[in-house]
Amino acid sequence: MTSSRPAHPALHDQPAQLAQLNVATLLHPIDDPRIAPFVELLDPVNAAADGAPGFVWRLVEDGTDDATGLRPAGADVIVNLSVWENQEALWEFAYRSGHLEAMRRRREWFARHVEAHLVLWWVPAGHRPDVAEALERLAHLRAHGPSPRAFTFASAFSAEEARSLTG
Repeated sequence: MTSSRPAHPALHDQPAQLAQLNVATLLHPIDDPRIAPFVELLDPVNAAADGAPGFVWRLVEDGTDDATGLRPAGADVIVNLSVWENQEALWEFAYRSGHLEAMRRRREWFARHVEAHLVLWWVPAGHRPDVAEALERLAHLRAHGPSPRAFTFASAFSAEEARSLTG
């Protein structure tokens, strides 16, 4: 994986950026023809993310352009992990770009989750969360509900509220 966890000052010492993890359980193997329309959207959607205002970073598997080969949450679960300048930038990309078409079709490719599948949290600018950190935030959200440590679009917390936890 190209993700690393550099040493960094505490969140309260520098500007914050928004990290997000989204997990999705495939209905069929990634190479199944029924998943092909999703796979065909990966490059254009990832390119749109990379060029979106406010985009900072996304996890990719070594030697590839995406993270679909990584399976840290289960053999049939794909992950999307990224960092954005702020919540508004991520919202604009997720819900007001070509990404929305892929989201509208998600039931064709992914199982419906009964637990939270998306988690947001604030990180110090320059920090690149690894998968373990991201999965821990998702587990925290699932166990404790939304808080400044782990939240969703519908129950967002500010970077200042997250700072109050660390400092």
